[in-house]
Amino acid sequence: MSQQLTHNESIFNKKTFPVTLVCDNIVFQPNIGSIFRIAEAFGVSEIIFVGEGIALTPRKINRTSRSTHNMVKHRVIESTQDAAPLLTQNDYHIVALEITDTSTPLKSAQFTTDKPIALIAGSEVSGISPEFLQLANQTVHIEMFGDNSSMNVVQAIGIALYDITSKIG
Repeated sequence: MSQQLTHNESIFNKKTFPVTLVCDNIVFQPNIGSIFRIAEAFGVSEIIFVGEGIALTPRKINRTSRSTHNMVKHRVIESTQDAAPLLTQNDYHIVALEITDTSTPLKSAQFTTDKPIALIAGSEVSGISPEFLQLANQTVHIEMFGDNSSMNVVQAIGIALYDITSKIG
């Protein structure tokens, strides 16, 4: 019979991937905490939170982050105009996670380690800003089979990071 392992008994090898997660105006504190947790689990190099008034209040995010906000490199950049040059000047392969008229299914997207990857996820309310969509080298969406055309941003990020790290790992 199988027995659940504790954190100390887990058999996973720690690894960091050349993936930067860009959170475009994601502001809901429980989502921010969960983003830290999922980013740490998938070996993300850095999280960049973009937007005015992004509050990384440890008291409010710790419940969902489980202290991973202390483990993942991160920063806040207040405007898209300041964040965009950072991505282009550092030669990222920029991937927007959004349903658009030109997006392709995530499962059929190809990723390599030739360039670091910047995965952009958008606001809980309005998705990815037009400025970031225009910057993207590739736009991908998660195929869904129900009537709903969206899912919580944290679940979408988790699915995308699993797919990307599986393909480049």
